[in-house]
Amino acid sequence: MAQETGYSPSFKRPAEIIRLRRKRARSTVLSSSEVVLSSGPSSSLCGRISSPEPLLNEQSCSRNDVKRRNPFANRENTSVPVVCDEDGGYVQTRKKVKQEKEAEEKTSAAVSGCSTQSPRTIASSSIAPPSCTRYPTDWSLKTRLLFTSPHSLSWAEQPKAQEEALGLSRSCRAQFSSLPQHAQWQDPQFCSELRCAFQQCLVYWQHPSLPWLSLFPRINAERNFSGRSSPWAHDAALQQSLMRDWSISLSSLYSLLKSGLCPYFYVCSYQLTVLFRAAGLSGSGCITALVSPTTRGLREAMKSEGIEFSLPLVEDRRKSSKQHHSEEEEDQTGSLTEDEDSLSCDGDEHKDDSFSWLKEMGIQDKIRKPDGINLQLHKDAAAVSLDHKPESVVCVEGSHTFNLINFLINCKSLVAAAGSQTGLPPTLLAPTPFRGATANVLKGSSVNVKTRAGSTYQNISSLEITGPILPSSLHAITRLLQLTQKGTFSAALYTHAPSAIMNVNTSKLQHSSGSVDPAGFGLPPASFQHLEQPSSLGKAALTHIYMRDSSYTWKS
Repeated sequence: MAQETGYSPSFKRPAEIIRLRRKRARSTVLSSSEVVLSSGPSSSLCGRISSPEPLLNEQSCSRNDVKRRNPFANRENTSVPVVCDEDGGYVQTRKKVKQEKEAEEKTSAAVSGCSTQSPRTIASSSIAPPSCTRYPTDWSLKTRLLFTSPHSLSWAEQPKAQEEALGLSRSCRAQFSSLPQHAQWQDPQFCSELRCAFQQCLVYWQHPSLPWLSLFPRINAERNFSGRSSPWAHDAALQQSLMRDWSISLSSLYSLLKSGLCPYFYVCSYQLTVLFRAAGLSGSGCITALVSPTTRGLREAMKSEGIEFSLPLVEDRRKSSKQHHSEEEEDQTGSLTEDEDSLSCDGDEHKDDSFSWLKEMGIQDKIRKPDGINLQLHKDAAAVSLDHKPESVVCVEGSHTFNLINFLINCKSLVAAAGSQTGLPPTLLAPTPFRGATANVLKGSSVNVKTRAGSTYQNISSLEITGPILPSSLHAITRLLQLTQKGTFSAALYTHAPSAIMNVNTSKLQHSSGSVDPAGFGLPPASFQHLEQPSSLGKAALTHIYMRDSSYTWKS
């Protein structure tokens, strides 16, 4: 017997029930009226679920069209009741109705959610963040770089003799070949062009260069010099010879800078750092020089030599204080106003402002006024308060930078007269060769480690670079790693603290784009375009650089 619909496949119907069903089907006449279903408790179709009687009433469907329920079903083996449509067939179960209803509710909720979302929510979820193809210009000197990447960095160490020689030769001749287009998909371990370009990024020029002494950094570095051989410390003739060569090298650097053949250079003394930048860099239309940190005595000596300079951070604070007139902000900037008065030597105006209220009250003759010595001491104390602080950074522009060069050559306080650095000239650092310079190479070492990522371990490769890392070297290295590491790496930057203030924006004379020819600077075109932009870091310096999918993020 063919199995009829409406029964469980594993259920065998008793013969008596089959006989009764056949007899009832022959005696029942199917009416043509529609079968109406009711969901109320009084409906004739809403019988007990466990009842063996058919769910249809007297006007039921024919045998071929009727879909009977299992007469032995109960609440345990029957999930939901079924209903009939106009044709007498099964429509769907209650469970299926519930599923479709939930699906409709989710669809309507999604539609209503999109219509009620705020523009900010829609923008944050649908618009991807913009990709940064460059990081801010950083003019500070770095002492150490630590790169990490999921891809191997072991290709960067132990170059072949030919690759190292070719990188040095190209650096001396300022030749920068374009990197291969397929470099991102090629293993740098087997690409000689990439390894040569990396060796070229590590070259810098220094004077003086003593193999047994590390001449950078110089500030707070007495431990590096203690116990080392210094035959010039007690030999005046040897000290004069060192200073003579140093003066020639400094003059050569400035001539190259003025001619547009050197982009920038640093003068690192035991108590200050000087950065000279060529016209066209950092948004300036003239040669600029930054000196930090300075003291009141040094600033007074520069004034006596006819060197005009400005204090960028002090001027910025003065401008901001003028824009706000509240009493609270005036109290906070009161000490700054005293510093500015002392630096501008406007003693008479300061004196008149201090005692004008006595004249208005008519008691100026009855109160004893401070004498000129006390006023001068007060102004001197305000000027000294800037010493050795970031606010003491001095900016020299234009033709006054030449006077600064002569001042540095003749300044006796630029060389230590006692201590472990006695008689040692300041260190000169530049990205291009100059007279008396020595070509040095940054040191690099690679290590592969495993780091824990959740329940598994991930292979991480690291590359450490040490030495005086110049701004152009940092940009060239990161640009090269963008190709070799497939656009994914991170870098920790260790800044020489006294040089962090070199990122302050000091340009007053803006140059028009395209007015400077980068061909003679000895820098790659991409590095020149990077250094051409004014820095937006202020007093800070970059500490971390992250690249994900060829997009930069950073911390300062």
